[in-house]
Amino acid sequence: MRKPSLWLQTLQEADLELVRILSRTAHSSVGRLCAIGISKLGNGWVYIPLAIVILACWGLSGYKLILFACINAGVTHSLYPLLKRRYRRRRPFLIDPELSSLLATLDEHSFPSGHTMTMTAVLTPIVMLWPSFAIPAALMLLCLAWSRVATAHHYPSDVIAGGLLGFGLGYPIALGLIAIW
Repeated sequence: MRKPSLWLQTLQEADLELVRILSRTAHSSVGRLCAIGISKLGNGWVYIPLAIVILACWGLSGYKLILFACINAGVTHSLYPLLKRRYRRRRPFLIDPELSSLLATLDEHSFPSGHTMTMTAVLTPIVMLWPSFAIPAALMLLCLAWSRVATAHHYPSDVIAGGLLGFGLGYPIALGLIAIW
């Protein structure tokens, strides 16, 4: 295997150091509970109350936002496992023995963050059609990204890549759906 270049090695070390710093925010019982709870909500549970909020605010016409979000979720949820198998980046807690995983994982690969990728893709059409939801959407994404790093499951670059991929896939799909619907 080829040795990574100096700049890449420096970036990887900085990425791991950020995991160490953010994982400390989950050392207290409250921080741990928040990190685990938010991560578990990101497994799909958050989408149920999100759909209820949409229906409560939009009535039955909110089905369009929910449908577009579901389509984006399906696309990204199908794609991220392929990317993880392709890149095979080991999770931070597998690299640094001082880091501990706060909950079980489905696989040993961290890149990209499927949680962040899927949530970004889901929230993209919602914010496109409901711009006033942008701040709550951003807060949801930031909390999820923090939790994935604080649990030592992902590097910051994994959640950034997941967000970029989620938006990069979610935006054109949503744009196309909005145009034809």
